[in-house]
Amino acid sequence: MATYQEHSLDGASPVELVVALYDGILRFLYAAIAAVERGDIRGRRVAVKRALAILIHLQARLRMDIGGRPAQVLSEFYASMFALILQASVGASVQRFEEVIRCVRNVRDAWKQIAAEAPKPAANPQPLAVKPRVVELPAASAEGNHASRWTA
Repeated sequence: MATYQEHSLDGASPVELVVALYDGILRFLYAAIAAVERGDIRGRRVAVKRALAILIHLQARLRMDIGGRPAQVLSEFYASMFALILQASVGASVQRFEEVIRCVRNVRDAWKQIAAEAPKPAANPQPLAVKPRVVELPAASAEGNHASRWTA
């Protein structure tokens, strides 16, 4: 028997599926925070492993040949979040996990907005004409600057 979660994604657009993956990252990061607060090392590691697995999946699906600069920026974002999650886990740092959550939520919200603005598919789908727009993406750096700009 399929779960509600599996059925909730039936018929979802590719952008909506990306939003669902970001939701998964956030869910696992909150689980990691809860594990840190309880002193549950194993629980923290399991949650971190799942969040990292989603990031790896998103990274692996990027098409640099098609996505150009936006794909490159997302790749850098995923690498930055991966590193920050590892730092948070090693240091059992709630603050660092919260920093990652803020960054991931910012990008997730941008994807959610794109999903809301995208036309719904018709019975005979036609190619979409997408109007470029600037989206702010957080990206961690050694200098503490967390924003990158890209056009989608």
